Amino acid sequence: MEARTAPLAFRRPVEADHRRLVAVVDDWWGGRQLAHLLPRLWLQFFTGTSWIAETADGTLAGFLVGFVSPDDPAVGYVHMVATSPNHRKRGLGRDLYQHFFDDVAARGVREVRAITWAGNRVSIGFHTAIGFGVDDGPGTQRLYGTSAYPDYEGDGRDMVVFSKRLGA
Repeated sequence: MEARTAPLAFRRPVEADHRRLVAVVDDWWGGRQLAHLLPRLWLQFFTGTSWIAETADGTLAGFLVGFVSPDDPAVGYVHMVATSPNHRKRGLGRDLYQHFFDDVAARGVREVRAITWAGNRVSIGFHTAIGFGVDDGPGTQRLYGTSAYPDYEGDGRDMVVFSKRLGA
């Protein structure tokens, strides 16, 4: 992992950040069309457990949107995380997740979950490197070389489900 060349500031997102995030997310995810997965409501109702990272001049470097499950307060969920290609391989994704882990652990969360497309080898490698396990329970199949749920998010949208225990 390369060292950071400049310090980053972490802050809570606000609704006014919405345009900035949707303007970059498709590019940051290699051209995949994902902006529709980040409607404004995420920056209206889930800011207390979400994070933005910026350079000293205010340039967006990364963000994470997550929440505590209202149905099971012991579970947190990361809806989306993205980092600028100019800030990868320097620990930013890990730092964003650590901010989230600290937030939700203080609220009683003991497990964090996330998903990614089964063909996204970079995301799978990243999540496993920071301690997430891949669900290989009933209903999973080996897809794209890993355990995943076929059609998890609809026809052809095969997903890997991750979980990570917080604390000892």
